[in-house]
Amino acid sequence: MSRQNEARPIIIKRKKVIAGGGHHGGAWKVAYADFVTAMMAFFLMMWLLGATTESQRRGLADYFNPSIPVHRMASGGEGMFGGSDIQMPSLTAPMTPDMSDTETGIENMAETESLEDLQQRLMGLGGESAVLDDALAHVVTRLTDEGLVIELFDLPGAPLFDAETNQPTIVTQNIVQIVAQIFAMVTNQLAIEGHTRSYSVVQATDPRWTLSMSRAERIREMMDNAGFDPTRIARVTGHADRRPADPNPMAVRNNRLELILLRRNR
Repeated sequence: MSRQNEARPIIIKRKKVIAGGGHHGGAWKVAYADFVTAMMAFFLMMWLLGATTESQRRGLADYFNPSIPVHRMASGGEGMFGGSDIQMPSLTAPMTPDMSDTETGIENMAETESLEDLQQRLMGLGGESAVLDDALAHVVTRLTDEGLVIELFDLPGAPLFDAETNQPTIVTQNIVQIVAQIFAMVTNQLAIEGHTRSYSVVQATDPRWTLSMSRAERIREMMDNAGFDPTRIARVTGHADRRPADPNPMAVRNNRLELILLRRNR
């Protein structure tokens, strides 16, 4: 018996303890991320409280409240902060559909299409004859918020009026006849605006204001003689050289007239 006990092996168990092992774990990162998220949510909430009204805050609270679908004191609206209170005085009256905005939008679209069609008709006349080609070389058109602008301008060696006068050249007479026929297709009012180039400051008299105005007035008379309804003239204005079309104030391109078919809702 004693010999068998002496032959039995002796087993020693050792437990390895690593000091400071907790510093290499990842639990602290999760906790830190939760803390940062909570701080972001806190500052977002504080910003919302400062940027919204009381009724808007109630609308936001109702949106995130799972217990009831809609708060009895709030109503929906467009946008992030579009909620409004049904107790507001402006909303106590019975709600009726406002068709004015829709009707105005439809009228604006129809008018824009009409002006665009007029613009295409005018510029589509090119190529029909040499006279029309010469006339339309002085014309550019653009559609703006104010209306359809027909711009007539001087070309080098081919002015719209005799030098420093309001006497129209043949090409100007042809242009007026063309636009008068085109303008008869609509009922919009017409504005006529005259512009001139700049002149040397050493001149004895400054012709800019009187020349721009007299040329605009002369175009009005020519439109009247061409059969255009004079009651449709909304205004006749001279701007001198205050609105140059060319960066060079002395350029002949700045000698021009603008015939504007005004939108009816302006």
